[in-house]
Amino acid sequence: MNIWSFETLWAFLLLPPILYCLYACKIIPQKRYFPHLQFFGNPSKWRNMEWLFKVLAVTLMVGALATPVVVDFSDPRNRNGIDIVLSLDASGSMNASGFSSDESRATRFEVVQKIASDFVMKRREDNVGVVVFGDFAFIATPVTYEKEIISEMISYLSHGMAGQNTAIGEGVAQAVRALKDSKAKSKVIILLTDGEHNSGAISPKEAVVMAHKAGIKLYTIGIGEKGEFDSKLLAQMARDGGGTYFTAANEKELREVYDQIDTLERSRIKSAQHTFFEHYYQYAVVGALIITLLLIWRRRVKL
Repeated sequence: MNIWSFETLWAFLLLPPILYCLYACKIIPQKRYFPHLQFFGNPSKWRNMEWLFKVLAVTLMVGALATPVVVDFSDPRNRNGIDIVLSLDASGSMNASGFSSDESRATRFEVVQKIASDFVMKRREDNVGVVVFGDFAFIATPVTYEKEIISEMISYLSHGMAGQNTAIGEGVAQAVRALKDSKAKSKVIILLTDGEHNSGAISPKEAVVMAHKAGIKLYTIGIGEKGEFDSKLLAQMARDGGGTYFTAANEKELREVYDQIDTLERSRIKSAQHTFFEHYYQYAVVGALIITLLLIWRRRVKL
């Protein structure tokens, strides 16, 4: 979306007095005597045109002073958002069904894919990445603003593709690595799991320390029935990571969790000095210059 604006709109206040002066302040012509007046055409038509050209030139110069700009809000530099990484458990236990009341055969991972994809598409102003973990963790999509690509990549994921176990520490650590080049002031990891930490070279405690040092907030979500996931560990990770711990026993509750996080992590309004403009004052200057040169040339011809 492109929005036209002026950086110094007050400059148009100069226009009325200048136009009034053009109209009221008459130029006193220098008298010359020539006996053959029939050689001259009727100057009144040109005088009217000359006055209009002057008005146009002045308007363009004042318009240039007002500095017309266009803000392209589709430009990623003009986005106001947060850098978010979804760290999703893809271990063997995510193959369990019964998490969705509408689709009894749908696995937990399939439900998570659908909800995570919807969450990504809502975050229009944010950069989002996805990490998948099991025995190990890997970056499924880098942190990017191309939401359609992220949503499509999520649909290609499957449970078990990173192994059958649950390396929660690796899931957080890999998400931290995905955000290492982030310049955003606000960075968030949303970790989702249905199991207990039982794999990986990095412990959850070490991973949380990594996130804290990188200035990243950590949210944790435990899904499934009570006792299936390590609620104590996830709650501690969220506290140490500056975020919030959530639980979801079914699809409806998981949607509500993501909606809560969506509300908690609202993008801050970008200040004007961090907005990228495209300036167009040069076109007004060129137009005014061309008209001024035309008027000067016409005056010299008359002389």
